[in-house]
Amino acid sequence: MKNPSQNCSNIKIWWVAFGLICGGTFLTRFYKVLEPDHVCWDETHFGKMASWYINRTFFFDVHPPLGKMLIAVSGKLTGYDAKFPFEKPGDKYDGAKYEGMRVFCTTLGALIIPLTFLTLWEMTRSIDSSVIGTMLLLFDVGFLTLNRYILLDPILLFFMSCSMYGVFKVRSLSEEGLYPFSIRMLSWQIFLGTSLACTMSVKFVGLFIVLFVGLRTIADLWNVLGDLSKPVSLTIKHLIGRSITLIIWPIVLYTFFFWIHLTVLNKSGNGDGFYSSGFQARLQGNSLHNASAPRVLAYGAILTLKNHRTGGGYLHSHHHLYPQSVGARQQQITTYTHKDDNNKWVIKPFDREEVSGVVTVRSGDLIRLTHAATGRNLHSHRERAPQTPKFMQVTGYGEDGVGDANDVWKIVVSNGKDGDEVQTVRSKFVLVHYLQSCVLTTTGKQLPKWGFEQQEVACNPNLRDLNALWNVEDNLFDGLPKMSFESYASGFFERLIESHAVMLQGNAGLKPKEGEVTSQPWQWPINYRGQYFSGSSHRIYLLGNPVIWWANLAFLVVFFIIYIVNSIKEKRAMAFGSPLPASETRKLLNGAGWSFVGWALHYVPFWAMGRVLYFHHYFPALIFSSMLTGILTEYLLRSIQSYLSTELGRTVYHSAVGVLMGTIVYSFHLFSPLAYGMTGPAQDQNSTMNSLRWLDSWEF
Repeated sequence: MKNPSQNCSNIKIWWVAFGLICGGTFLTRFYKVLEPDHVCWDETHFGKMASWYINRTFFFDVHPPLGKMLIAVSGKLTGYDAKFPFEKPGDKYDGAKYEGMRVFCTTLGALIIPLTFLTLWEMTRSIDSSVIGTMLLLFDVGFLTLNRYILLDPILLFFMSCSMYGVFKVRSLSEEGLYPFSIRMLSWQIFLGTSLACTMSVKFVGLFIVLFVGLRTIADLWNVLGDLSKPVSLTIKHLIGRSITLIIWPIVLYTFFFWIHLTVLNKSGNGDGFYSSGFQARLQGNSLHNASAPRVLAYGAILTLKNHRTGGGYLHSHHHLYPQSVGARQQQITTYTHKDDNNKWVIKPFDREEVSGVVTVRSGDLIRLTHAATGRNLHSHRERAPQTPKFMQVTGYGEDGVGDANDVWKIVVSNGKDGDEVQTVRSKFVLVHYLQSCVLTTTGKQLPKWGFEQQEVACNPNLRDLNALWNVEDNLFDGLPKMSFESYASGFFERLIESHAVMLQGNAGLKPKEGEVTSQPWQWPINYRGQYFSGSSHRIYLLGNPVIWWANLAFLVVFFIIYIVNSIKEKRAMAFGSPLPASETRKLLNGAGWSFVGWALHYVPFWAMGRVLYFHHYFPALIFSSMLTGILTEYLLRSIQSYLSTELGRTVYHSAVGVLMGTIVYSFHLFSPLAYGMTGPAQDQNSTMNSLRWLDSWEF
């Protein structure tokens, strides 16, 4: 049992260590934080989105809203006027008040370091493991770089770190036997639930920390249930308390963030076209907001057709032709997610140009659609579609509405019958080609540069294609009375569900842009290639500290070996009826095991993802990997120390820790220009940085 003076000494050491960590964090994170004074990497996206929030302009993005809203609030509070365009990386800020947004993101990124120290302490109750694991993050130049700009990553990693600290703090309180409905326990559980909601509300990869917390919570409940000195009712109370604070509360908070998002962004913007007509009717300035149109469709009307695929666009055409060797060299037909005059079509009977009087369009009618701007008819024939060869090509054909029999389509209202009127917005219908017996559809595949990267439209012989549903959105016709679109407007929960469907589809469909540096999951742990944040005279390059990253990789292997050895030891001890006693090293191994689980949850799923991936996706896993290295370093040194005499063991232990810390700090000194900025010629063979290009794939 430790005496009071030893406890007092340990507390002083803890506060000194924590103070030094906080001081080092402040110095490294805020040094040159406002340099360079131009747009760096994805600041062009998230700065622009902050401007849209301040101006209340609706936009589409693949991520949930909280991170962007926080950036916008920080900009608004520090005088940013939302007028800077954020057009491309390298653009000078030239007086724009970007400082508040960058300092805000840097502050959250800096707080990750002390939170990691606190998490390691809750996991291990070891100052040495806490200091070593935290130093690996503190002195990693890649982690420093990622957390100093107007990006979602520092916000995501901050809330994720709060969740990690919260879940192990709750575990500690459970082990202390704290009553499940005590104020202290509930306060920490609400903190944890809030952190989970915030993490998920920044990026969907926050789901991985939710899974981690779920596994850790199941383990806690299992331990409570396994304590035979306590009644089963205690486990049930813990279960009820955590269900409320870690499931219901985060869902409510997550929904609330989306309510704020949809309430603030109430003005029409360039993202409208990704959403349904009912969604758009809520946006001020949109053609559907407070607008009116005929209730039904009549021949001679000018209309736009919106596809019902999630995130589907408008039926669109333009003067450009399909290129040689891509089916018939006729006018391109696509879907386009932005509103445009080239989305407008004129609906006509199949056998004449005009009708006398007002004749409504009904399900079962044979029709022609003539592109208003070019006079070409919507047309299909037995040529292969450009991106989906088993479908037929759809083109624009004819002159001034005069074409051939392949321009004839049958309109069939979904869940209706022949003779039903086609209603504006409400009616969902398919267009069946009269001769080829295929349905007009969008495949969701992006066309190459010759198709302006719009989405492919084709004719599918499978008449049950779920993506072949369309509705009339704009309906311009003077011969019928008009009704308000207000009755079509979606409610909050409809918009919430649609927002998620569009975001998830957008996320899954992300493809690399021309010239963009992407990466594969196998490259990340080995620090194979970095990424330029700034490529001008002030060059910033995102790359991990190789000493730290390669040590982390080695310790992942070491963990496997230690885990196997200890499993065999425990199994043999149980077989001989003398289970191993609880010890400090077993607590360290438990912490290492959970660190490995966290690393695996935040890394392995990326191997199954079909979307475009980038180097920065590995950094959540890096936190767990660094924690694992810190814990195993102490475990190995303690194991070596146990085989030596007391004096020699202490000397070896402290010498090894000193050499390790010195190496970490010196490697940070060498590679710090990657984060703080490199100047001079990029290809200078005599520069200090050139000698640090240990791999040819490093491009700095």
